[in-house]
Parts: sequence; structure tokens; C-alpha cells
Amino acid sequence: MEHEATVEGVGIGVGEEGPGAPVVLLRAREEVIPIFVSSDQAQSMQLALDGEPFERPLTHDLMVEMVAEFGAAIDRVRIDDLADGTFYAKIDTEQYLDDRRKEMVFDARPSDGIAIALRVDCPLIVSDEVVDEAGQPPAAFEEAPEEDDDSEFEL
Repeated sequence: MEHEATVEGVGIGVGEEGPGAPVVLLRAREEVIPIFVSSDQAQSMQLALDGEPFERPLTHDLMVEMVAEFGAAIDRVRIDDLADGTFYAKIDTEQYLDDRRKEMVFDARPSDGIAIALRVDCPLIVSDEVVDEAGQPPAAFEEAPEEDDDSEFEL
């Protein structure tokens, strides 16, 4: 089964050893799924969440614009697998050519898929298997205040 997810926030994971890597928190099936991402990916997601354009198109902005120019649309992003600590995603698209609809599915990193989904406001889907393996109760994440604008989450 699949569940629609929401992005709860982008921040810095904080563990026993102190600040760590950037993390995006997804909420699906009343659980929170932490996915660690690069700082560039985190920035791209945060800009999309804030609705702030960057002075030059970021990779995700460029991709969304190219897809639209080719007469296609991004229907949804699926985070559908987790193996050996690595999340896997797919981007479902459609294109209309000569009055025919063509469906296409592309493999993607979840961080790219999430950044794109935030830009086109399409559903973000997480499979039961992923939630079962990586989901945690919301209480497991305590937001820690920080002096600058970045959020930190206790993991």
C-alpha cells in the first residue's frame, strides 16, 4: 500500500555526537521518516518550501521547466524502496504527443524527487515497506533551537 506524505521540515540531524548531515523529514501514516540529504539538496528543498526563487535556476527548477517545455507533466514522486540504508524513488510522468498519452517512469534519488515534487505540487508517495522500516513516531524528533535560521532535529 502507498501513503501520501508531506514534508515536515528540512534541517540538520543532531545525534549524540553533535550536528550531522542535513535531513528532510517526511510524514506518512502518522510516522516521520528521516532522509539524510546533501546540503545542496536541503537548500533546494528549503527554497521550494519557502517559495523563494534563486537568482539563477537551480537544477530542479531547470528540470521542471524542461519537462513542461517538452509537453510533459510530473504526476507524482514515489519513495518506494529502502535497501541497506539507501532510499530509492521514482518519478511518474506523462507526455501528450499527437493526441496520445505516453506514461514514463524515471529512477531518482529521493532528495531530487522531493525537491521536484515541492516545485510542481504533485503528490509525494511513500510505500508501506519504507514506512515500516524507516518510520518513527513524531515524538522521536525534538526540534532543537539554533542561533541561526537552520532547524536542528534530535535523532
